[in-house]
Amino acid sequence: MSRKRKPFPTLEGVEICDVAAEGNSLARVDDMVVFVPFGAPGDVVDVKIDKKKKNYAEGHIVNFHNRSELRVEPPCSHFTVCGGCRWQHLPYDFQLRCKRQQVVDALTRIAKVELPPIPETLGSDRIWEYRNKMEYTFSNKSWLTFEQLNSGEDFPDRDAAGFHIPGAFDKVLDIDRCFLQDDFSNRLRKFIKAYGKEHGLAFYDLRAQQGLLRTLMVRMASTGQIMVVMVLGEDNRQAIDALLGAVKDEFPQITSLLYVINTKANDTIGDLPVYCFAGSGFIEEEMERLRFRVGSKSFYQTNSLQAYELYKVARDMARLNGDELVYDLYTGTGTIANFVSRRARKVIGIEYVPEAIADAKVNSEINGIGNTLFYAGDMKDVLTDDFIAGHGRPDVMIVDPPRAGMHQDVVDVILRAEPPVIVYVSCNPATQARDIALLDAKYRVDAVQPVDMFPHTQHVENVVRLVRRDPQSPASDEL
Repeated sequence: MSRKRKPFPTLEGVEICDVAAEGNSLARVDDMVVFVPFGAPGDVVDVKIDKKKKNYAEGHIVNFHNRSELRVEPPCSHFTVCGGCRWQHLPYDFQLRCKRQQVVDALTRIAKVELPPIPETLGSDRIWEYRNKMEYTFSNKSWLTFEQLNSGEDFPDRDAAGFHIPGAFDKVLDIDRCFLQDDFSNRLRKFIKAYGKEHGLAFYDLRAQQGLLRTLMVRMASTGQIMVVMVLGEDNRQAIDALLGAVKDEFPQITSLLYVINTKANDTIGDLPVYCFAGSGFIEEEMERLRFRVGSKSFYQTNSLQAYELYKVARDMARLNGDELVYDLYTGTGTIANFVSRRARKVIGIEYVPEAIADAKVNSEINGIGNTLFYAGDMKDVLTDDFIAGHGRPDVMIVDPPRAGMHQDVVDVILRAEPPVIVYVSCNPATQARDIALLDAKYRVDAVQPVDMFPHTQHVENVVRLVRRDPQSPASDEL
């Protein structure tokens, strides 16, 4: 029989001194760092330790002695439970300062290169209801909060429509109101839940992998168009037609009503057919009179208005005059490529996902853009020395990789191609800093601009302009 583990202690009167990774705050107790969720610098609290290692511990707040003057009242009733928006108790200007510091720390501690002055984070004008895409899960096993468990009440109705609880794949928190998307999204989710209850539709059992109501995606474009994708766990056409007919009648503003039948063990729909119940199979975003088609499987920056600001920063850092050959690596649906095409001679976009490249070509076509070329395939396999020899050495390279950053093979090809300017857009300053260190032999950092795409979260986008270390290069001249 194993020996019973000694319970971890509660640390009393601990002062929260800073913010930390993953949206946590931190305190220092003797020589140990303690990571605490939902704290604010200036809080004095009691912390129950949940996990302890040699040099750090993790815990949660069980009592307040003093609340920080920084604190603001979170508007969301699900704050601290659903796992999202972990900074909504902090004022927005403070969030922006923390995000800038995150960029500074990554570039100084990881990249370890000479840096220009780093400006303040470019904030989002809209800090609530800014997301154009939300996904909800239906479940017959709702998550019970500690308050509910301690109430002594019985909760026989466990059907839920909301978000997965972090660390509990089969539990879903039933959401009353989420502030991340227009309230239409809340009204639609509640309507479908109520309809399902009234008509006896089975909410999905995430362990048994059965049930009709499975997931819901809502995409709301800046043009006012709305896409709804209902994912069903059973092929019950009669029930599906009745449900979607009711949704169509209740919400006539929906311009694209789609559905997917997913009987697999995972929630991904990338390999499944999408059926159109009503309207078109896509919606359109608009940016500087450019139209971008967004399908059910398309990637588009989740904050439409702030995506425009991000792309303007990237375009400004490219400093195009109309004569350049631009490579847009990790082009997605070609949004950046098409956005900068008016100021370039030619833009070549490369992306791993074939469906995204198909969208990129359509987006060029519907906007009358004739100076773009798009290629699908793994970046390290497509972007080769032979590819560059065949298409020409780029004058400017724009790279916007996934969170993992660039593969070493891609970095090596870039170093051999030696474009005079690289504009590196990143959603992960740590991997961006790592890649900048790899490029440091031939490139110096010329400009940095953090951009906040996701208010009330710890995430930050960062754009860096790199210029080749060549005194003869025009890009190195002072402009």
